Amino acid sequence: MISKRILACTIAATVSTYSFAHPESASGPFSFNPIAQSAAGDGSDFDRSAPWLIPEGFAQYIISDETDLNIYTEPTTGSNSNDWHDMNTVNETGRKAGRFLYRTHEVRGNAERGGAVSVVDLESGITTVIAENPTYDALDGIEWTPWGTLLFAEETDGGRMFELVVDRHDPTVAIDVIDRPEVGRLAHEGIAVGADGSVYVVDEFRGEREGFGGGIYKFVPDHYGDLGSGELFVLKVTGGDFGTGQGEWVGPIDPEFARFDGTAAGGTGYNRPEDLEIIGDTLYVAVTEGPRDGRSSELFDGRVLAVNLFSLQVTNFVLPGLNVPIESNDTSGFDNPDNLAQTPDGKLVIAEDNVPSDIWIASPDNDNDGAADEVNLFASLTYDGAEGTGIYFGIDPKTMFVNVQHSKLDDGDATWAITKLDSRKKHHERRHR
Repeated sequence: MISKRILACTIAATVSTYSFAHPESASGPFSFNPIAQSAAGDGSDFDRSAPWLIPEGFAQYIISDETDLNIYTEPTTGSNSNDWHDMNTVNETGRKAGRFLYRTHEVRGNAERGGAVSVVDLESGITTVIAENPTYDALDGIEWTPWGTLLFAEETDGGRMFELVVDRHDPTVAIDVIDRPEVGRLAHEGIAVGADGSVYVVDEFRGEREGFGGGIYKFVPDHYGDLGSGELFVLKVTGGDFGTGQGEWVGPIDPEFARFDGTAAGGTGYNRPEDLEIIGDTLYVAVTEGPRDGRSSELFDGRVLAVNLFSLQVTNFVLPGLNVPIESNDTSGFDNPDNLAQTPDGKLVIAEDNVPSDIWIASPDNDNDGAADEVNLFASLTYDGAEGTGIYFGIDPKTMFVNVQHSKLDDGDATWAITKLDSRKKHHERRHR
């Protein structure tokens, strides 16, 4: 394994060919000049020490990989298996806020250990498993709640939502893990918690294609911070094309059969809604696949929806051909949006489940037409076949965390930091003190 001390000092050599500053991407604490194009996609430009193509003025380094914590091996041979680092969050409130990074591991079908949640102490670099169970399968979304717990969930049919209670004195220790069936049995990925304590989730299913499921849901608890009781609703959208237009929350529906009951109640289905992010009064939804012409080719390669939580107007916030390039064999473009995050100044970060896996940053809709005013290419992964996921900003506004999963390297699944150079030294000192 290449020394993390060397990685921490690595500066990306990729230089954008843009000769001028883009008004939106060049502003704020995470300002950047967009990179010129995506990675090759075939691994020909792969650099193990710097797998991300990133803008000039940024550095990348490993926070934690399988040399720090190797959770999974093949039960029969004992050989190394990828740990499938998936989504990230930190302890956003409470004792030592921002110090601990929590990650789900999207391992599927491992009867020996099941899924796992790990935690990285960003001060010491110590990485441990905080929760695992042989029954956990394909753990995906993870979110820190305003009341100081962790929500994590399974991306399987009828997947469960769990609430993990951490020790308030030592947030690397789990006091309890509670199943929360009232939030809905769904193929969970994205989780977002509103200011009023409502929990928003999605069903990662091809609902538009299959005619059922694939909805956007809202759980309203009876009491703030208590997910043990409440009502579940599904979003119904009418008046526009492909699930845009005027929305309304319909229900309540049966959480045990949320996919089917949501469709029966009139819920709108999308093709693989995967992640959620709330910025201000808008809920953003990454829909990984576009609608199809019959059951064959996609009409467009996925999109990001914007749902105004006050008016419930639903628009295409990022759409290939509208405000971002269409991907082709010789053109870097937008395809299979998967994960979402918020920059410290309110822009939307979008990571692709695609080869190559790109990261885009979309500026707000300042002209009120429902779409992002700008969408710029920030990073691209040179691993062939690997995926960038779990994009997240902690307390440092100049550092973004992102996971690599499906690595072709034996120890390559990892959590990386991409940081502006003037904050690099601070993170290097934290990681290696």
